[in-house]
Amino acid sequence: VKYVEMGTFPESRRYFTVLRCNHCAEPPCVDICPVEALHKREDGIVDFDKRRCIGCKACAQACPYGALYIDPETHTSAKCNYCAHRKEVGMKPACVVICPQQAIVSGDFDDPNSAVSILLAKNQTAVRKPEKGTSPKLFYMNGDGASLDPLEVSAVNGYLWSEQSRGVGHFAGKSYEKPAKATVPQSGKHGRPKARKVYDVPSKGVVWGWEVPAYVWSKAVSSGLFLVLVMMQLFVASVLSESVQWASWVASLFFLALTGGFLVKDLDRPERFSFVMLRPQFDSWLVKGGFTITGFGAFLALWGAGVFLQQPLLTSIAQVGGTIFAVITAIYTAFLFGSAKGRDFWQSPMLLLHMLLNSLLAGGSAMLLLGVVTSSSNDLFSLLQPSLAAGFAFHLIIMALELFGKHPSASAERAAETILHGELKHPFWIGSVLIGNLMPFVLCLVAPSSFGLTIAALMALCGVFYTEKVWVRAPQTVPLS
Repeated sequence: VKYVEMGTFPESRRYFTVLRCNHCAEPPCVDICPVEALHKREDGIVDFDKRRCIGCKACAQACPYGALYIDPETHTSAKCNYCAHRKEVGMKPACVVICPQQAIVSGDFDDPNSAVSILLAKNQTAVRKPEKGTSPKLFYMNGDGASLDPLEVSAVNGYLWSEQSRGVGHFAGKSYEKPAKATVPQSGKHGRPKARKVYDVPSKGVVWGWEVPAYVWSKAVSSGLFLVLVMMQLFVASVLSESVQWASWVASLFFLALTGGFLVKDLDRPERFSFVMLRPQFDSWLVKGGFTITGFGAFLALWGAGVFLQQPLLTSIAQVGGTIFAVITAIYTAFLFGSAKGRDFWQSPMLLLHMLLNSLLAGGSAMLLLGVVTSSSNDLFSLLQPSLAAGFAFHLIIMALELFGKHPSASAERAAETILHGELKHPFWIGSVLIGNLMPFVLCLVAPSSFGLTIAALMALCGVFYTEKVWVRAPQTVPLS
């Protein structure tokens, strides 16, 4: 329950808002779940099966209402399930029964004679975030925007009777964002009376930590390295020594294996990782990504076998198949993030190009470092130098478009503001822009020696990680409820 105060004494009012699962007609949490742990029942209840959940936390990113969390005992997702076990025996949800003022009313909207249908017909009601297209089934009678929109009210450092600014459940012991400094605006939207939170719902915290940007970075290196290798084999094979080719193949396999390790590390139930392959929900981009990475690994192995056995046909098949799977491996995360409807900043149409460009930058930088290690010819460096310089310049343009362009919502604007001027400004401006792009760009232009390019490549790899870290973290700092 969230309390919001509006106005100033004595002309003031407090709104009490119950925030819970909306049991949407189009639940995005069900679509993103890779193992069908979340499902919509025939009666409309969005329920979950903790026996299947792998703890990937994708559902928490997909829900626009912040309804999901990780159970500290089972380490699986949990939420309000409309007391489905009570409904099955003809009982009402526990919150409905225990409420002394009948402030919570439940029933069947398809029955025109039910209490909820009558109330819905006779009263002005509102839902949270209707623009998300989820068709939520939780209606608020005379609901005020200040209590339903988490961005319309000011934050406070402390609350009236208790403090719930820490993470909840499995996240309670982890480090999260500190509450914002107490500010009370002079007025809200369109001159409305000022509003502030007096008592807030518990914070879920940043549920996707360092493991997710690390896995995005490692798969960018792996896929980008193979793409650069194939392109150079097709167009400028003369500059590639045999040692560089084998080193690139080994490095690509290594970083792909590292990607799988980071993915498993991020799960709260890592022993259930095989469920993604054995009990897949094929609409989820987590499943599609898992099969893509597996397919990419298979073509990598096939390429190694074809070259080692000197079978040109086998090598050509591996090149074509590996290229296709490498591109999908590089960009599928954009579709995964796009299906996380709770995070508006990830809905950017530029994210796909962002992921592909990061992959090519990481791959080109890794190829350059491998060329230094294997003492390759200067022709390799002279070829990679202008390509990387162009990539750095293009990457800066893409990031500028994502951050300074028009955003689809206030939540996306808040995330961009966090990157540009908020708590993530130092990792972004120093780690991503300066170290990761500007300095390597300058080094490519003014210091095209092997030493200068080596430094530029190392900086670029660091910059790719910092960029992904900022892009993954920023939207999660924006409150959903």
